[in-house]
Amino acid sequence: MGRVMGSVIKGVGLEERDLRFGRVALEMAAAELDGLLVYSPAWRRENFRYLSGAPLRSSAGMVFLPAAGAATAFVISLEDEAAVRNAGFIEDVRQLRLLDIGPLGARIRESGRRLTLGVAGLEFMPHRVRRHLVEALPEAKLVPASSLLDRLRRVKSDWEIAQLRQAGRICDAAWKAFVAACQPGAREFEIVARVEATLRMLGGEDNFMLIASGGTEVRGMTPPSDRRLAIGDMVRTELTPQWNGYWTQICRTAVLGKPNDRQRRSFELFDEAVAAGLAVLRPGVTAHEVAKAENDVFRKHGYGDYCSAEYTRVRGHCLGLHFDEVPILEGVETVLERNAVVIVHPNTFTPLAGYHVLGDPVVVTEHGAEKLIATPREFDQVPIDG
Repeated sequence: MGRVMGSVIKGVGLEERDLRFGRVALEMAAAELDGLLVYSPAWRRENFRYLSGAPLRSSAGMVFLPAAGAATAFVISLEDEAAVRNAGFIEDVRQLRLLDIGPLGARIRESGRRLTLGVAGLEFMPHRVRRHLVEALPEAKLVPASSLLDRLRRVKSDWEIAQLRQAGRICDAAWKAFVAACQPGAREFEIVARVEATLRMLGGEDNFMLIASGGTEVRGMTPPSDRRLAIGDMVRTELTPQWNGYWTQICRTAVLGKPNDRQRRSFELFDEAVAAGLAVLRPGVTAHEVAKAENDVFRKHGYGDYCSAEYTRVRGHCLGLHFDEVPILEGVETVLERNAVVIVHPNTFTPLAGYHVLGDPVVVTEHGAEKLIATPREFDQVPIDG
């Protein structure tokens, strides 16, 4: 696993399991669900991990939780079966071929033939799998339930916040490695490789990372290319390491050498926007209010046109078992409760210095926003070797 920072415990305890299952049971009762089925494909594994406590390595996995009784996990590989059993959340673990829905249907029917079954991940379920499920449960009513688990996962337990803090510590170390790797002539993929090596040595499981280098022509970030850095370049990144299933993100921009006046003004604009978004964060605030606070800074300085979808996607988002949860946009009235974890980042293009990236991950507390990283919001000036 590599050298681990701090003393955060890997693995999830039974107290955490009972907390999660208890919260799910209350939500199921409120929604009048007789059962909850989670379908997780390989690219959206967060709900499977939330209910099973285990990572998902194969192409898909499912968990069935009846309104009364124990959960059952359905997996399609021996590796996933071992992981679920080792986690200890679910004792009943069964092998399943995705097109052989018979065993799953039989297990669900044990809860009754005429039941309302919430399905989280229904939007990801292949048509053939869904058709077989409907055929196996002809008297059941299937209803979408992804929003139910999205809502539950948005509010983190103390244990979950500890994992996110540990991922934040890896963010800090990885950003230092990023800055150290930014030298004239270095290629973007070489910088990302340095970062990947650093976070893996610290126990990071994965990393979602985008990068962009250059000047005012840069309109967004991409996976790393073979472009070589030059003096005067701004180098932007979203750096998102995963620890024990949980992702924390840092957004920063560095400049090679001394920044020019327009680059400094760009940093000041984005720093003010981040501060404005963080200042309004507290329990009960909506995503709309956070995004509006950020965008109002751009409008005040005459850059309101660059708050549109033509130039930016979101003004931040929640973090957790997925690295991009519940986007923060103007008009999105999602309420951010205590212990929600959010990154506030007004990343966008302006004509000042091109695309600029800046943002801090925070947990929402009764006193406001509490940072999950130690890295200050500064316009990092990379000293040029030689």
